[in-house]
Amino acid sequence: MICWAAATVLLCCGAMAQAQTLDLDPQWEYVADTVMGGVSRGQATQEVVQARDATRLSGLVSLDNNGGFVQIAFDLAGGDTFDASAFTGIALDVLGNGETYDLRLRTDALTRPWQSFRTEFTAPVKWTTIEIPFTAFTAHRTDAAFDPRRLRRVGILAIGREMQADISVSAVRFYR
Repeated sequence: MICWAAATVLLCCGAMAQAQTLDLDPQWEYVADTVMGGVSRGQATQEVVQARDATRLSGLVSLDNNGGFVQIAFDLAGGDTFDASAFTGIALDVLGNGETYDLRLRTDALTRPWQSFRTEFTAPVKWTTIEIPFTAFTAHRTDAAFDPRRLRRVGILAIGREMQADISVSAVRFYR
């Protein structure tokens, strides 16, 4: 299991005077529907995937017993709020099996585990950088408005249908 830890934040600016991206060094945690009685199975591993160091989420999502997800997630700023308002969105370097996955963000305005701001993306079969603007995220089971100044957690889920999960992430960053 990948342990809980704060994300280390590194600025990447190259020759530019002002950083255009903010790279994150996530310490991914594996979570599955078994925390609520589901029977999905999976794992998160650190491995080299097609020549890149990556975190790989793999497993079988089952809808049995009211289940239906496997997930990798990490906390920002040690679980405190992180201000990402200077950025346009979040970018992922991903490789997968062509399936659709959820990207979920949580802020400190969310009080229930089922609440989030979410969007879907397809995990391509070759390494690709996917940029997702904050405007693409919709509120789920909350009346709270999304506020990038109050981010706490980022998660990637295989959810809602029976499927074989297989997605690798080699980098996560905020972009302008």
